[in-house]
Amino acid sequence: MVDTKAVPLSEGQDDEYGAEFAAPGACAAELLCDRHAGTTVAFRVVEPDLSFRDLTFAELEARSRRVAAALAARGVGRGDAVGVLMGKSAELPSVLLGLWRLGAVHVPLFTAFARNAIELRLTGSSAAVVIADADQVGKLEGEPDAPLPPWQVIQVGGRRPETAGWHLLDDLVAEAPEPGAAESERVGADGTLILLFTSGTTGTPKAVPVPLRALASMRRYLLDALDLRDDDVYWNAADPGWAYGLYYAILGPLALGRTSILLRAGFSAPVTWDLLDRFQVTNFAAAPTIYRALRAEPSASQAPTRLRCASSAGEPLTPEVVSWSRGALGTEVRDHYGQTELGMVAGNAWREELRAPVVSGSMGYSLPGWSCAVLAEDSDEQAPPGIVGRLAVDVRDSPLMWFPGYAGAPERTAERYTPDGRWYLTGDTAARDAEGRLYFSSRDDDVIIMAGYRIGPFDVESVLVTHESVAEAAVVGAPDPLRGEVIEAYVVLKRGIEGSPELEAELQRLVKSEYAAHAYPRRVHVVGELPKTPSGKIQRYVLRALAKETEPG
Repeated sequence: MVDTKAVPLSEGQDDEYGAEFAAPGACAAELLCDRHAGTTVAFRVVEPDLSFRDLTFAELEARSRRVAAALAARGVGRGDAVGVLMGKSAELPSVLLGLWRLGAVHVPLFTAFARNAIELRLTGSSAAVVIADADQVGKLEGEPDAPLPPWQVIQVGGRRPETAGWHLLDDLVAEAPEPGAAESERVGADGTLILLFTSGTTGTPKAVPVPLRALASMRRYLLDALDLRDDDVYWNAADPGWAYGLYYAILGPLALGRTSILLRAGFSAPVTWDLLDRFQVTNFAAAPTIYRALRAEPSASQAPTRLRCASSAGEPLTPEVVSWSRGALGTEVRDHYGQTELGMVAGNAWREELRAPVVSGSMGYSLPGWSCAVLAEDSDEQAPPGIVGRLAVDVRDSPLMWFPGYAGAPERTAERYTPDGRWYLTGDTAARDAEGRLYFSSRDDDVIIMAGYRIGPFDVESVLVTHESVAEAAVVGAPDPLRGEVIEAYVVLKRGIEGSPELEAELQRLVKSEYAAHAYPRRVHVVGELPKTPSGKIQRYVLRALAKETEPG
């Protein structure tokens, strides 16, 4: 058994849980950028052809100050929510640091989202400004003959926008007064840096405010779970539009002053193999779907990588990946667990003092600063070893706990806690063994995890029922050997409408265009009625069982 509370401090840290991030006068720009050596590379931005550009902390400070001045001239200030619809690039961290210098709040927008999903998050955050890559601004345009959307758009790259009220970031930067060494806002430990929306399940996606003090937890994850060292070449392949990529490819490395690789491309197994080899990556983190894809499309050289550590998060890691990785990668992949509201809280840690043999199916132990437990289904007492129960975090014994509650939704926040406030309920079920290892069982909230992306049924169903032929719709996750899960849809058609391959294709295209390209149902089943409880709630477990029975092959 690993006793995380007995693990000594590392890296010369003068306090265990980051008092600098808990200070009332804490400044995000200072902690994430300005205090680090200017010559240190903050990000290595790699193109699909593996050419690259290094962005130093000095360059990041200078550019983010200019961005902040430009945004301030457009009226952006402390507490203002700003949508950011950008892919991985050298401009992304500059824009984020520019926002945080002003005390503004970053609202992440995943670039695969269609307009409806973007608008929901902009409306839910009351964002008046959106900063978007040139190839994304089309999603922000209004319908023909309709009023312009209620936000101003600042475009990154490309030609100058023709739409009234829209601006090119470089133009604004050139027009803004020289920022000099103006002091950045000190929002303090509880100041909100990010408003990140979860996947919706029983309703619309929930807005999670990420306070500055959460940086302490992100830093500890890199040190303890990933064992990130000064001489590591670190690459987290997750997209920063989602929690794992944002927290641990952007924020965590900035908090530590370490270099992080950003690949300006969608996933490709050959490019991933080539990047691992070309840049001699030693510390790699990605979703299980990435490892499964690498397993399906081996490296042309067949030579093991130079990886010292390989880590997985976002969905349960299947045993065959671990077995494969020992030979193909030269090291085993270790599974970690967390969620948007917490960051990572448990895992098979890499740090030597925390490292323990990996047991098949286990997601490891509580990480330092966190205390995870399994509660009984019918009481708030801990379940005996081997019994599946509710996975919870002991708030009183978790000094890194930072979740402040969902923005504007106290009733949804209350659902996350036991009545005495001691336990935070993750919404997942798990078991633990006598050694204290945790084993993921299932998700209570029916969220679908496909290729590391968390997809809420509500989002997809809301689009499907807009089709003129559909009366009702329900979606569930079905097992998939590559992606972990894929979406299966069950629709009840309106009277007199017949199902057809053409209708199935229409519904798939509808989800791609109105929600997100990656979240379309791989199969659409026409049914006479949906299974429901007496109160009218859809019985998703019935549909999941049906999807498994009708699995192709």
